[in-house]
Amino acid sequence: MTFTGFETKDFDTFQIDGLDARMEAIQSRIQPKFQELGAELTEYLTEQLNNEMFLHIAKHARRSVNPPNDTWLAIAGNKRGYKKHPHFQVGLFDDHVFIWLALIYELPEKKEIAELYLQEMNEFKNLPDDFVVSMDHTKKDAFKTADLTENHLKRFRDIKKAEFLVGRQIGAEKTAAMDAEDFIALTKQTFEKLIPYYKLAVSEK
Repeated sequence: MTFTGFETKDFDTFQIDGLDARMEAIQSRIQPKFQELGAELTEYLTEQLNNEMFLHIAKHARRSVNPPNDTWLAIAGNKRGYKKHPHFQVGLFDDHVFIWLALIYELPEKKEIAELYLQEMNEFKNLPDDFVVSMDHTKKDAFKTADLTENHLKRFRDIKKAEFLVGRQIGAEKTAAMDAEDFIALTKQTFEKLIPYYKLAVSEK
């Protein structure tokens, strides 16, 4: 099987009521695509970083009532898990795909990484115009990297639950209209721009 791209039905998964029904659709519609896409992206990142990377697919195992509003694959340098490590993500909400370098609240070196990123403020602003930042992986909100301020990075540094995700968001309609090769190419190009910040983050280990 090769990755065939995301389609409207994949985004519609998040309109399905009930935890069990939505999880069944995530597992049958989206996770096989994550497996295929993730295998290619993991190989790409392993080559680019000259360091073995590992694919993780969100299981949403802790959920007992509320169905997930999004789902994702993560690629990290650790085989056992990704949440405590800087990692790359590709995932879906009902209205867009996200392609992130993700540093989430479980990360032990959050403070040190934030300090390094504060020194790179202007470099973040030089990322392509369509790159955005999110401060919370559970929310859809994001703002342009051009609008990143020291206060955002200080918040990431100082507030335990604050996060820092940088990359691209692509609307559901645009994503569904893309063929698989174009989507893979765009994702790799996004990761390529983010690799220097990943390297900086893992240098703190």
